[in-house]
Amino acid sequence: QVQLVESGGGLVQAGGSLTLSCAAPGLLFSSSDMGWFRQASGKEREFVAVISRSGTTTSYSGSVKGRFTISRDNAKNTVYLQMNNVQPVDAAVYYCAARRWPSASYDFWGLGTQVIVSS
Repeated sequence: QVQLVESGGGLVQAGGSLTLSCAAPGLLFSSSDMGWFRQASGKEREFVAVISRSGTTTSYSGSVKGRFTISRDNAKNTVYLQMNNVQPVDAAVYYCAARRWPSASYDFWGLGTQVIVSS
C-alpha cells in the first residue's frame, strides 16, 4: 500500500509559524501533483494548497493565501507547507495527498498530522 507520511504538526502560538512535511514514494511523487488538505474538528475536509509535478504552479484556498506556502523538493520526494501567521481557525488535522497524472482525483493520502493553535 502506498504511504504518504506527514510530519511537523504540533502546538503553535497564534501568529507563529510551522512547517509541515510529507514524504512520498519516489515513483508516485514524481508523477503527481501534491496537495494539502485539512479537517477541523466537526467540519468537512477542505482544500488548502496544491503544487504541480514540476513545482512551477501552485494554488491556494482563499483562507490561507498569502500566509501559507506550498513547495516541493523533487530530489527528496517531499512536499512542504510553510504556515505563517497561523491563526486559531487553522487548527486541524492536515493531510497530504497525491494526484497522479493523468488522474483528476487525489487517490493517495497520508494519515495526517495535527496542528493545534494556542491563542
